[in-house]
Amino acid sequence: MRATIMYGAGDVRIETVPDARLIEPTDALITVSRACICGSDLWPYNLMEPAGTGRPMGHEAIGVVDAVGADVHTLKAGDVVVMPFAFSDGTCIFCHEGLQTSCVHGGFFGSEEVPGAQAEAVRVPQADGTLFVLPAGADDALMPSLLTLSDVMGTGHHAALAAKAGPSKTVAVVGDGAVGLCGVIAARRLGSERIVILGRHADRTVLARELGATDVVSERGEEAVERVRELTGGFGVHSILECVGTDQAMLTAIGIARPGGAVGRVGVPHYAAIPASEPAFYNNLTIGGGPAPVRAYIEELLPDILEGRIEPGRVFDRVVSLDEVPDGYRAMNERESIKVMVKP
Repeated sequence: MRATIMYGAGDVRIETVPDARLIEPTDALITVSRACICGSDLWPYNLMEPAGTGRPMGHEAIGVVDAVGADVHTLKAGDVVVMPFAFSDGTCIFCHEGLQTSCVHGGFFGSEEVPGAQAEAVRVPQADGTLFVLPAGADDALMPSLLTLSDVMGTGHHAALAAKAGPSKTVAVVGDGAVGLCGVIAARRLGSERIVILGRHADRTVLARELGATDVVSERGEEAVERVRELTGGFGVHSILECVGTDQAMLTAIGIARPGGAVGRVGVPHYAAIPASEPAFYNNLTIGGGPAPVRAYIEELLPDILEGRIEPGRVFDRVVSLDEVPDGYRAMNERESIKVMVKP
């Protein structure tokens, strides 16, 4: 089968690899109908040291079940399923607490042991606890929005929950990528009426307004902090969704928070320690978040997608074949595209 392999910064190849197959009795094998490129994939795309063996890529997918192991009981061949970016058994103490990304038998897709989903097929460990059967056909028009349940919509929702977004709360979203845009949707869905998007790309901020943002701040750094405080009468915002992962983004998030506010961080951190810990302390800020347990949120978010109340699939603005995936990486890295969908 063909799959996406990254060998170093900027070096993405489509190669023929051994066919995905069942290994453990708790595995399922799915044919990938839709996959996508994630903003987090751009970190190795820019920073990865050259590697002789390469890294299988992709952790978001919708597919059709081809086969299941002997210990899989909730799935059958032909089921259309969404694959969260982390696999989990669904039975451990942390899964029962809705924290599947900390599953004691879990892990993440896109490694030598558990290859990625930017491929024709993928093996899914702990299939009963990981995969969610969708009430839709493989070519359903809702596929773009349903695909976001594998990561970005659930991650935006996680950020909004960690930031305590809701009615009467002013919200700021730091970052105008797919996760930030889904964070706007999540904050609006939770009842927040004023939502500030911090972003510099006109196509993204226009979409953010259509999805529910009320204000746009294009400045960065201290100028962004001053602008947000100006918009909020000098007090700052209650809830900040940090969807980037850089120290500057976190400095901005803490700088625009009002006393007693909360920061939900879901951008993979590329800093050794959280900056601005002293002002965060003296302003009684809550800082939470982490890798989103998106499997826990699918059942809650799915009805809103099926009934058209939210449209997170609008973050996809380019569709590529598997052979075109390397150019998809380039397009996202050069900000020509918000998020690229892959149809193998």
